[in-house]
Amino acid sequence: MTSGLMHPSGFSRRRLGVAMLAAGLLAGCGFKLRGSQNFAFTSIAIGPNPGGAVVQELRRSFGGAVRVLAVDEPPTQAQVVLKVLGEQREKVVVGMNSSGQVREFQLRLRVRFRLDTPQGRELIEDVEIVQQRDISYSETAALAKETEEALLFRDMQSDIAQQIQRRLAAVKQIQ
Repeated sequence: MTSGLMHPSGFSRRRLGVAMLAAGLLAGCGFKLRGSQNFAFTSIAIGPNPGGAVVQELRRSFGGAVRVLAVDEPPTQAQVVLKVLGEQREKVVVGMNSSGQVREFQLRLRVRFRLDTPQGRELIEDVEIVQQRDISYSETAALAKETEEALLFRDMQSDIAQQIQRRLAAVKQIQ
């Protein structure tokens, strides 16, 4: 150990300098951890497809930041109405071996939505968000691949719910 090179906490000055430089670069590039969303509204009605997987994910993901009306409450009680116009799951064959057996699928999840006021004024026009994932397939591991497929769809619906929330947070005025 060379005298003068060690910081009292045990870090060398070089390591401390590198850490400070990295922190400065991250701060300078605009990097910021994603925090909670700030919405221009305090209550939302979600429909008309209350049983859809993405709708259920959205209901859970708002947490305490926004009051989500129950399915049986009239949408006129909310400040905004999120209309989920369609939620479609697709599974497409994208790869086969020489004997015609499926080797790869592409999973897709499409969600169409819009945001209106209860009076019908459009805040976000019809938007479609598509997520897709590739998954290999093996007949010998069919059960495991089924479970993997379910996990991938769950991951996609979570991603789409987060994207929808970010778009809702971008709405700055509801009046």
